[in-house]
Amino acid sequence: MPPSVPSLPRRVARILRTSLFAQVAVALVLGIVVGKLWPDFASDLQPLGDGFTRLIKTIISPLVFCVVVVGIAKAGDLKAFGRIGLKALIWFEVASTLALIIGLLAANLVQPGSGMNVDPSTLNSAAVDAKTGGGSLPSTTEFIVNAIPTSFIGAFAENELLQVLILACLVGAALLHLGHTKVPKVLPAIEQAQEIIFAVVGFIMRLAPIAVFGAMAVLIGQYGLGVIETYAKLIILCYAAAALFIALLAVALKAVTGLSLWKFLRYIREEMLLALGTASTESVMPRVMQKLRKAGARDDAVGLVLPTGYSFNLDGASLYLSIGTLFIAQAVGVDLSLGQQITVVLVLMLTSKGMAGIPGSAFLALSATASSLGAIPAGAVALLLGVDRIMDSMRVVTNLLGNCVAVFAVSRWEGALDLEKAKRVLDAGEADPEPGTDPALEPEEAENPIAAVPTQKAKETASEAS
Repeated sequence: MPPSVPSLPRRVARILRTSLFAQVAVALVLGIVVGKLWPDFASDLQPLGDGFTRLIKTIISPLVFCVVVVGIAKAGDLKAFGRIGLKALIWFEVASTLALIIGLLAANLVQPGSGMNVDPSTLNSAAVDAKTGGGSLPSTTEFIVNAIPTSFIGAFAENELLQVLILACLVGAALLHLGHTKVPKVLPAIEQAQEIIFAVVGFIMRLAPIAVFGAMAVLIGQYGLGVIETYAKLIILCYAAAALFIALLAVALKAVTGLSLWKFLRYIREEMLLALGTASTESVMPRVMQKLRKAGARDDAVGLVLPTGYSFNLDGASLYLSIGTLFIAQAVGVDLSLGQQITVVLVLMLTSKGMAGIPGSAFLALSATASSLGAIPAGAVALLLGVDRIMDSMRVVTNLLGNCVAVFAVSRWEGALDLEKAKRVLDAGEADPEPGTDPALEPEEAENPIAAVPTQKAKETASEAS
């Protein structure tokens, strides 16, 4: 007798139960509907997205520390780790500069702000101060000094990723220096802590649909869909420029590694949708690190390149800043010369490196650029207040893909990429299933993931039998 085919409702229910991608997609749509129909209620859902992001942030620093320490200790070559860091910085600088240039060329070609004829005196510059909290971007010297930790515990408590990276490098170097004979229990303990952290990530990710629902409802409830019509030309230009940059990333990845960016995008589709919904790349950083490791990138390359990229390689932000600067100038009727536009690139090359983790950092960078030119009123930055949140999706996708491509490219450059494994995983388009979500399990096992995991006694018995 042929097996019975499950009915459509059963198949849909199964997909919703087992697929995080489907859960997040449904939550995204529901969030848009709630934000549109009940905007007042939607504004009260802010804690859903914020709470999820806070949970993820609690584990980023210890995860980065464990991955980097284990990567250095297992690689056994501190010089190779230094080369990875240097090559990553070179890649970051080239990529972010290219993004800035593409943004400037696009803004000059399309002229998104021309014809607006805005009077800067009518703009409320106080709204920008409220957005940025009266803060400022650090100078280059401050940025370098702030990267040096003053306290081992403080670096973790304040989630300062660059400080955590430095501490991890020091600890990894110390393990290499002492050798496994003098401290035989330290490295296994850190490896076990890393596995615990990844398990915690799995627990937290089950809350992702709730976070996406809340974040999207708040966005639509606060800004509505009308702002898209007002800034349509600017929005379309930014997204088109981002698409062009991502296409160039795909070409670069294919040329350097032979891998397909589109297959990689399918591989991380759940994380990408979550990042879009929460407008945060930090919310998916632990899972992306895990997937890059499963796709053949060596631990030390993943542990160093990806977290460093979160501070140094903000390609999407670079695109937005260059286009935004020219949009503001065009809107207030200021014609920037070639020399001034070159100055824009040079200033943004510096200011974009200190943006990560600073509230309203895009407006601070735009204000700093306007001040350095002396031709654009600082208050004109307020023109972008209404559209900034809509640009988050473009920035998130471009930043995340840019950093992932950097991991693969630098890993290949340094010989730290298992290319056959990477192709096999990306061709399959799936990561290893999480406990309780494997469709191959029997229904009772899927409901009870503990029952699907053999006990240590059973493993030993099977081993003896073989």
